Amino acid sequence: MSAPRRDTRGIVDARELFSHVHFRRREPAPGLRTQVAFYWLIDWDLPEPYTSHVVPHPSVNLVFQHHESSGEAAFAEVAGIGLELFTQKLEGRGRVCAVKFRPGGFRPFAPGRPVSEWTGRRLLANEILAVPAPVAAVLDPAQEDARVAALDAYLLALAPEPDPQAERAMALVERVRTDRTMRRVDELARAEGLSARSLQRLFATYVGVGPKWVILRYRIHEALERAESDPEVDWAELAADLGYSDQAHLTRDFTSTIGAPPSALGTR
Repeated sequence: MSAPRRDTRGIVDARELFSHVHFRRREPAPGLRTQVAFYWLIDWDLPEPYTSHVVPHPSVNLVFQHHESSGEAAFAEVAGIGLELFTQKLEGRGRVCAVKFRPGGFRPFAPGRPVSEWTGRRLLANEILAVPAPVAAVLDPAQEDARVAALDAYLLALAPEPDPQAERAMALVERVRTDRTMRRVDELARAEGLSARSLQRLFATYVGVGPKWVILRYRIHEALERAESDPEVDWAELAADLGYSDQAHLTRDFTSTIGAPPSALGTR
């Protein structure tokens, strides 16, 4: 499987975020790379509050976090796929050590229920995972390598069983992400020799959202990345590249997802 991505897709105003927090991605142990895309780690020490905005990926995340200024104890939660723009206010000092599962990759770690049960929800990890989450072991070490090792040890202890259907779901989502010609659910179903209904069931059980949602979300990620890297982007041309019938449709989807029209980028 590929190494952690270096792009910033999904992060609204990534440059601003990185100026406020120390953000990095780390690879998991080799035995976990089939299901886990990467670990992401953030530390911050802010003189003034800062609010970040992220357009969620079609991925489940396992998030260990400690917000020192809140006065609350550190905790671990399973964050299902977010359907809306995720907004997080950061203040004071804090730390996050998190696992980003590949789309379809979380189910082997919690095989009892469809992943769609967690969609749009954030629940304490101990309510879902069979082994208690080692919050202190993940968050307390000063050395980053020790935190990564603790994440590796915990996920390996969960002993996910190989699941061919999970692997199929991961491959399908990866195809949607990388193949720009794949713009419709019926096209994806035909290409994979599945009925549309079977495809929908597979995505609900293993990914957590439907294939149409995944297709649209990756389009918005692409549009956001292009817009932030090129302030002069031609939105009509971009709409055509992404398979939209016209610029107005892209603008509507972008605005409903980001919470602001393309023209407002950089003015939050």
